[in-house]
Amino acid sequence: MATLQFHNVDPSRWEDFEILFDGRGGPKSCWCMVWRSGARSAKGADRKSAMTDIVARGATVGLLGYLDGAPVAWCSIAPRATYRNLGGLAPADDTEQVWSLACLFIRREHRGQGFASQMIAAAVRQAKDHGATAVEAYPVDPESPSYRFMGFVPAFAAAGFHAVGTAGTRRHVMRRDLRSMQDGS
Repeated sequence: MATLQFHNVDPSRWEDFEILFDGRGGPKSCWCMVWRSGARSAKGADRKSAMTDIVARGATVGLLGYLDGAPVAWCSIAPRATYRNLGGLAPADDTEQVWSLACLFIRREHRGQGFASQMIAAAVRQAKDHGATAVEAYPVDPESPSYRFMGFVPAFAAAGFHAVGTAGTRRHVMRRDLRSMQDGS
């Protein structure tokens, strides 16, 4: 199996982010802004502009996955407070720092190769490295007709997430506690 290399989306990686999102089949109408706090514009160009501003400010928005030096995958992973209500659990205490994994995108020609599992693992490491105590995800069942960009329940279960509730009629809320996670796992 091929292995992706992951990098934070920051101003130095904006061009790659743009290539992935604007490319054929890319999420250019969304720009991963639908779930972000304070950014619900209905137009793709407005969403792209909003994401450009967020990245330019240096905020954490997610990871790009590269295969042979080309951007082929994206994972939205950031502090939960930077998103609008995704339906997760209320923090258990003031010391809990929850990050949300809200979106996964893999170019069509690279799907079915195990990259989603690699992305989930990289997102968990990213959150842990930045002080998160838990990661929440909002996946759907594989046969779901919508919200498929949020990933599938079996992939998150295999990555150590457990069900903690539902959000709406299709999305599951799954959580992985990172407090006992060893470095590198």
